[in-house]
Amino acid sequence: MAFMVKTMVGGQLKNLTGGLGGREEKGEGDKSAAEAQGMTREEYEEYQKQLLEEKMERDALYTQRKAERATLRSHFREKYRLPKNDFDDAQIQLAGGDVDLPKELAKMIEEEHEEEEGKLSVIGQLTSIQNLDLESIKGKAQSTLDDLKESAEKCIVM
Repeated sequence: MAFMVKTMVGGQLKNLTGGLGGREEKGEGDKSAAEAQGMTREEYEEYQKQLLEEKMERDALYTQRKAERATLRSHFREKYRLPKNDFDDAQIQLAGGDVDLPKELAKMIEEEHEEEEGKLSVIGQLTSIQNLDLESIKGKAQSTLDDLKESAEKCIVM
């Protein structure tokens, strides 16, 4: 019972004193961080430096990815004629200014661009017309071309 009273009151008493005898414990606290890891002070400092470098690399990669996403959003804003976003421009500038799209996204955009170009051509416009047999038109055009070639071969003037 005395043990329980001592632990309950002792903890409260230490909190109440405000760390009057804490100077010695603080010196031991610095050592204990390295010792708790089972390292010497130099090893612990090297470990901390390595952690900091890894964090900086992760932050740089994260910034690069954010800039790639901002570039993609800017591309779609230009494509659909939407107003520019200053936040995206700031992210691109933060990453160095010259950010390329990821390969997969660039490939998808290129495919969409080729599809749109196909739709803008004459044949692309003809396919959008309903009740139009494009194959028969192509066949007639090819047969007309063949007839012109045959008649050009038979022509005496040429």
